[in-house]
Amino acid sequence: MRADARENRARVLTVARELFAERGLDVPMAAIARRAGVGVATLYRRFPTKEALVMEAFTEQFAVCQGVIDEALTDPDPWRGFRTVIEQVCLLQACDRGFTAAFTASFPDLHSEVRDRTWAGFSALVQRAKDSGQLRADFSPHDLTLVLMANGGLAGVPVEVAVAASKRLVAYLLEAFRAGTDALPPAVPLSLDLVLS
Repeated sequence: MRADARENRARVLTVARELFAERGLDVPMAAIARRAGVGVATLYRRFPTKEALVMEAFTEQFAVCQGVIDEALTDPDPWRGFRTVIEQVCLLQACDRGFTAAFTASFPDLHSEVRDRTWAGFSALVQRAKDSGQLRADFSPHDLTLVLMANGGLAGVPVEVAVAASKRLVAYLLEAFRAGTDALPPAVPLSLDLVLS
């Protein structure tokens, strides 16, 4: 790839990340091209679909999310591992609207390569925390969707405020998730796609 083509590609990815973080995934490809200072044809030559652009723009964040889960699964304290995942995923969401939208999007590649692996890891983490007696027995992995929906309500506020509010919300939720608290109504099998609704 020529130097100018590499620069264009890098600029498109930077702009896409910025716009996705600010406005979510509904940003038109033309707006990304315009802000990046490239033609729409150039954008589509490098990224033939929006899904391809999203995958490339959030590769690092997907890796971070999976790394957080992988590390949590090796933590000798299952509750600390579970708590860390909830805290880190909510922090990513509070800082970057686009990441959550990308993670929960119905793009086939995300389902098969990233989302399924992440979901399996989170489910294993939940089971470990339950088996240790620290996580309430009626917690369901689907409750992660409720957490993300609640935390997603902070979208649109300044990032500093969203991060502080998210930390407080997560602290409240984690206390409710501890074993020994009152029983909850039955879990609802919510799809992560609902976070975007």
